[in-house]
Amino acid sequence: MALHRQFEHPRVLVVEDEFIIGLDLAETVRAMGCRVDGPHIAKRTAFAAIRQNMPDFAILDVLVEDGEIYPLAEALREAGVPMVFHSGHATPDEIRAHFPDAEAAEKPCPPADLVNMIRKALNTTTH
Repeated sequence: MALHRQFEHPRVLVVEDEFIIGLDLAETVRAMGCRVDGPHIAKRTAFAAIRQNMPDFAILDVLVEDGEIYPLAEALREAGVPMVFHSGHATPDEIRAHFPDAEAAEKPCPPADLVNMIRKALNTTTH
């Protein structure tokens, strides 16, 4: 059972294979006071990152350099890590069918909407 707690400087895993979008996502979460791990362009590097240090939150593109992100998302869900899927390849309804507790945003997503999704998830869940 997850306990409610506030994160002072949450660590956010960013997995996005489009360079400019990945940098934009990283800067958005840094501006919120978060620590950023990434952006990772592939599942393999993101898996290596979570084996070293599990994040407090994750922003995931659905289709990255080495395929669909779902195996990584499953590992994060099992660890209780809240997620936002940020994708142009899957609709929010498709994502929520498999990950009902996750937030889902279609690209392009206004930064303010993404910030709201992150704040909502960090204030209501933990791992």
